[in-house]
Amino acid sequence: MDEREFELINILGQKLGSNQRDLARQMNLSLGMVNMLIRRLITKGYIRIEQLNQRKVQYILTSKGFSEKSQKSVKYTLNTINSLGLIKDRVKEIIQALYDNGQRAFYIFAENDLRTLIEWAFNEMKLPDCTYEVIKQMPEKNLNGTILIGYEVVPDNKYNLDNRVDLIGEISKDVEAFNV
Repeated sequence: MDEREFELINILGQKLGSNQRDLARQMNLSLGMVNMLIRRLITKGYIRIEQLNQRKVQYILTSKGFSEKSQKSVKYTLNTINSLGLIKDRVKEIIQALYDNGQRAFYIFAENDLRTLIEWAFNEMKLPDCTYEVIKQMPEKNLNGTILIGYEVVPDNKYNLDNRVDLIGEISKDVEAFNV
């Protein structure tokens, strides 16, 4: 099952009454492409059609379709967990290198999920004499410490130019490690 078929099965699993136009809109595909995907999924035995009236049909996942959806979902979840572990390990390497260079005070300026991952890394590392604090915005003055930035767009700020790390940029340098 390819990615588009899996996406269609997920949508059908949530909204069994969707028509092909709705599906095309949700998937950002042409009506013809959605029709072809539906026919392919029917041929593979993943979905079946139930005629509701002359103009309306209902798409229903078969037990084979539910099974395939579950297997793909589990595989996707395991890959995601593995990727999170790799990202956390990379964050720990970055923090350790900064710590080894004498940094002891850190400020976390990151989105929710990445911020949680960074805090998790700090808590696992238990570095002596090391502190971290979450900040909600870039400071208007210099801070005594290193700002770990976890946003795709690193904000321009005249302060702390030397003591900040673009974590997403640093993590992205090892992008081939995440191709699971």
